[in-house]
Amino acid sequence: MTSKADGNLWRASSAVHVEAPPLTADADADLVIIGGGFTGNTAALEAARRGASVIVLEGKSVGHGGSGRNVGLVNAGLWLPPRDVVAQMGQEAGLKLVGLLADAPKLVWSLIERENIDCDATPNGTLHLAHSAAGLRNLEERHRQGVELGASVQLFDARETARRTGSRAFYGSLFDPRAGTIQPLSYARGLASAALRAGACLHEQTAVSRVERIGDRWQVTANGHTVRAGSLLLATNAYFKGINIAVRPQFVAVNYCQFATAPMSEPLRAEILSGGEGCWDTALVMSSFRTDRAGRMIVGGIGDAGGPGAAIHAGWARRKLRQVYPQLADLAFEHAWHGRIAMTGDHIPKILKLGPSAYACFGYSGRGIGPGTVFGTRAAAALLDGREDDLPVAPVAAHTERFVGAWAAYYEAGAVLTHAL
Repeated sequence: MTSKADGNLWRASSAVHVEAPPLTADADADLVIIGGGFTGNTAALEAARRGASVIVLEGKSVGHGGSGRNVGLVNAGLWLPPRDVVAQMGQEAGLKLVGLLADAPKLVWSLIERENIDCDATPNGTLHLAHSAAGLRNLEERHRQGVELGASVQLFDARETARRTGSRAFYGSLFDPRAGTIQPLSYARGLASAALRAGACLHEQTAVSRVERIGDRWQVTANGHTVRAGSLLLATNAYFKGINIAVRPQFVAVNYCQFATAPMSEPLRAEILSGGEGCWDTALVMSSFRTDRAGRMIVGGIGDAGGPGAAIHAGWARRKLRQVYPQLADLAFEHAWHGRIAMTGDHIPKILKLGPSAYACFGYSGRGIGPGTVFGTRAAAALLDGREDDLPVAPVAAHTERFVGAWAAYYEAGAVLTHAL
């Protein structure tokens, strides 16, 4: 059974709304933030709670970018295994980042509780699913590394994985009890609302056109007006576009698409992911699976559902659903949407130093919720206190990614080919 899918589920189901009029006059602040997603809103909240004057400029609406198009998995750590992070960054820097991001879900859950954010928070863990025997070996190594570093992760066999997921398609799984799922747009909006309550100013429909350093102040031009601030945070991640600025973040933009079914029946909800865990698999072109509060099954995968390969990605989602959950074969897709991921060549997030008291945070490589919350919080503190040592990664004066257009096309072509087959 098929039906025409209609837009972003998170926009259709969010219970949180933000009132943020466009910028209509010049303004001054201690900190100006460009981008109203996880990183920008968390930074605004932290800075406002510290007593700083804060202005957030969002070109579209809060959570318009990756934060409102996210799968909604609150993961601990990065896509890379911990030892790979250490190998690339060095022992001290690598273990520092691994430790901070291991605790990222704890920070997310605490902010949700403290600010009373209605975002369907489900801290019931995640399941990294082995799609093959080789995938299971990969998970065994990840489990070994996690236990070595003190993480409370558990390795499940195929039988326990089938019991938890309601699917016999997987060879096993790695369970992380620290993690879980949220309604990502509601979380982004909830952070923005909390920042407003703390005294921050937020302006939607305020696209920044120019950023420059004049004297000892940053001057940001948007909507024909000027915001002057002592500190600056660029938090656009994969949605950086059209800003005239001397130092620009570089990354490979990778598309990710999602398809949400109609709500499952109560018997099926009791059978499929009844514990509320969020899932993704070990395939090179990965897939994700989760349910929402209404009992919809949400299937995701690499690919641009708004591009030339849209029909192929949609056809893949239907086949994938039938393969993993044959009991849902006739359940219609009601929502379809896609977003961009900012990928770095080494899969390590970056903090780019734009000038005095100015950073750009980007490159979460598909792990936006936990890292975005950590990086935003710590970037705000560093900008206000001048303590770069507290940042998750050392800021760099320049970061170069080669052949970004070619790599983006490569990822999309690979996804189209894989999904077509």
